[in-house]
Amino acid sequence: QVQLVESGGGLVHPGDSLKLSCAASGRTSALYVTGWFRQAPGKEREFVASITSSGGSTFYSDSVKGRFTISRDNTKNTVYLQMNSLKPEDTAVYYCAAAPFDGATRSYTYKYWGQGTQLTVSS
Repeated sequence: QVQLVESGGGLVHPGDSLKLSCAASGRTSALYVTGWFRQAPGKEREFVASITSSGGSTFYSDSVKGRFTISRDNTKNTVYLQMNSLKPEDTAVYYCAAAPFDGATRSYTYKYWGQGTQLTVSS
C-alpha cells in the first residue's frame, strides 16, 4: 500500500505564490508517475501536472503551464507543486495521486490518492 499526504494549502491573494507538498510512504518503489489534480466546488476534477518517478518527464495542463512547476525529492519521498502568479480560478482542493505501471497494458492508472489540501485565491 501507498499513503499520500498533501500539505501547504492556504488562503492567498491573486499574484501570490505557494508551494504544495505531497509526502509518500509505504511501497513507493514501484510507482511510475505522481500527479496533482484539483477540484473546485461544483466542478469536475481536473489534471494539473505530473512527474515520472525518476523526475525525467513532466506534464502540465494548459491552464497552469508557465506558472506551476512540479518537482520531486526522492530522498524525502516528496513531490512538490510550486504555484506562481496565482489566480482566483486556481481555487480548489488539490490532490496528489500516484500510479504504478501496468506491464500487461503498458499503461498506468492513478491508484493512490491523498486527502487533499485547500487552496483559496481571493482578493
